[in-house]
Amino acid sequence: MQKRIIFDESYDPYKAAYGSMPSSASANPEIKQLYINGHFCYVTKFGLVTNGLGIVRHIAAYNTDFFDNHPEIIIEKKSDSPDEDKSVHDARLLIPTLMDFFQKHPLIQPKTFIGDAAFDSANIYESLLASEDYAGKCFEKAYIPLNQRRRLKNPDYTINENGIPCCPNDPALPMKPEGNAIVTKSSTRYKFVCPKMKWMKVHPDEKAKRKTLCESPCTTSSAGRMAYLHQDSNLRTFPGTIRGTDDWNENYKTRHVVEHTIQHLKDSFCVAGRKTHNTKTLHAELLLAGITQLITVIVADSIHQHQLIRSLKPLVA
Repeated sequence: MQKRIIFDESYDPYKAAYGSMPSSASANPEIKQLYINGHFCYVTKFGLVTNGLGIVRHIAAYNTDFFDNHPEIIIEKKSDSPDEDKSVHDARLLIPTLMDFFQKHPLIQPKTFIGDAAFDSANIYESLLASEDYAGKCFEKAYIPLNQRRRLKNPDYTINENGIPCCPNDPALPMKPEGNAIVTKSSTRYKFVCPKMKWMKVHPDEKAKRKTLCESPCTTSSAGRMAYLHQDSNLRTFPGTIRGTDDWNENYKTRHVVEHTIQHLKDSFCVAGRKTHNTKTLHAELLLAGITQLITVIVADSIHQHQLIRSLKPLVA
């Protein structure tokens, strides 16, 4: 007779499986358990920094030597959430990786950082935009999508997934950003106006004025509700730019070249699917893959075929 186990609606099989698996591989304790793109695996983890063209600028091996050099990184026991563990781990590794990068490349002074939602942490924004922890440098803009597990809050109105305040009467209706950021000596301020506001003239000879067309306005002002958000008081909300705008979309789409570079190193240079369990061998093979990409860049530039800087096979052909 078979015994049937009945689970309630709160049961999560992914979390149950994640918790039952060992944190590292038996063949090599530096090969860690990870949850990536919907599946569990045991991997050796590396950090990759590229420029906006997807050209490798820095490779960090997250091995014993890396953590010995960065005792400030606190390694905690895994939780019951594989997604959250990956995000937290990625966020803790970012700033130490950038510190090493700038120490080795003091002449490189980028002003824009682009990363995925794993880096959406208040401490990350503070370090990227307001701190000078890494070689006295800080970024001016950080293009990082909001992690939906960490909601932005405001007592007067809701803030949507792009960090834009919404109408107090309709949380699904974002307010409209107006004008450029207002920069003063002490702060940077962004202005938002009622989503139903229009510039109108009462008389032809007068200047146009703001006028809300809302049927049930949330304020007595004829111009409708306005909101001012300060970058310095909430760098996560406004990391030097406004999410969801044309500027954001145009710049963030650059990140796809990083994904192409990662895939290129894995597939074309055969870094993925290695049979060895030796960490030093894996590290050496990744460094050689990065060197190969840089040689490709040099050759493509020498023959004035810049469209092939990340395409080894067409270049060889």
